[in-house]
Amino acid sequence: MYKAVLGLMLLISALPAKDILPLFRLHSVGFVSDFVVDQNRLYAANDRGTVDIFDLRTQKIVDRIVLEPIMTGQGELIPVRVNSVDRLNGKTLLVSSGKNAFRDVWIHEKYTLKKIIDSKQELFIKKARFINDDRILFGTFASEMILYDNTERYQVYNSHVTQSTLGDIVLSADKKKMAMSDESGEIRIIDVESSRVEQVFSSENVDNVYRVAYNNGVIITAGQDRRVGVYQIGGESYHLKSDFLVYCVALSPDGKTGIYSSGENHDLQLFDTRTGKKGDRLIGHNAIVNKITFINEHELISVGDEKDIFLWRLGYD
Repeated sequence: MYKAVLGLMLLISALPAKDILPLFRLHSVGFVSDFVVDQNRLYAANDRGTVDIFDLRTQKIVDRIVLEPIMTGQGELIPVRVNSVDRLNGKTLLVSSGKNAFRDVWIHEKYTLKKIIDSKQELFIKKARFINDDRILFGTFASEMILYDNTERYQVYNSHVTQSTLGDIVLSADKKKMAMSDESGEIRIIDVESSRVEQVFSSENVDNVYRVAYNNGVIITAGQDRRVGVYQIGGESYHLKSDFLVYCVALSPDGKTGIYSSGENHDLQLFDTRTGKKGDRLIGHNAIVNKITFINEHELISVGDEKDIFLWRLGYD
C-alpha cells in the first residue's frame, strides 16, 4: 500500500503544468485601477469616477459609489479616476485624482460620502489603506509614509523613507508591518506605528519594483528588470527570470504559492515560493495586469488595464 501511495504521489508531481481559464468574469464601467474584497463583495475602483460593487456569489453588480466629475482648465467636465480603494468595518476608503493631479481622499459610510483630504493640501497620494477605525496609512509618489488620524484630523507622522519614487506598499495581515518597494529595487519592511525601517532587502532586483506581495514571512516582487524576487525572512532569497517586464505579483495567505504576470500575452504564472518551481498558468487577460489578490488559498482575483475582472479557482486540493 505504501509503495502504491508513493507511486501515485510521484505521478501527480510529474504531471505537466496546465492552463487555467477564469471561473467567471465581472464587468466594470471603466478600466479598473484597484479593488478590495470584503464579505463576498468586490469593490472595484475605476477611471470613470465610480466604485462598482459586485456580489461574488451572484456575480452581479449590486451597488455603486459615484464621485462627481471635475472641471478641466478648458472648462470641460470629465470623470475622476479613483486610484485606490479599501474597506474596513462598513467603511470604504477612496483616493481620487483632483485638481492639478493632487489627490482627494474620501470615506463612504452608510450611503454618505465625506471628503477627508482635499486636493488643495497638495498631496500626491498613490495608495491609502485603513489601519484601524481611526487611522489611515497614505503612501505618496515621493515615498512619504503618512499615518493619518482621521478622528483628530492630524498626521501622526510624515516620514520621507527614500529619495526614490514609490513603487508599492502592502500591509501584513495584522497591519502592524508594511512592505514598501521603490524604483531602486529595494524592499523595506517598516513598522506601521513608528515608521521605523526594520529591514532592507536589495539582492534580487536591480531596477524599479512595480508591485510587492507580503504574507507569512515571504516577500515577492514584480520588477522592471524582468525578475520576480523572492525573500523569505530568516531564510534564503532568490529570483525567477521572466522574458517580459513583470508588472504584478501576489501571494497565497500561507505564503507558499506565488503568482506573477508573465509574457506579452499577459498570462499569470503560478510557482512554489519554497522551491521556485513553476506550476499552472492562468490565461485570459487582454491587457497588462495591475493587481492580483488571493481571497483564499485556492481562489484569486485579478484585474488589468481593461474593464473585465477575473476570478480564478486553482486546480488542486
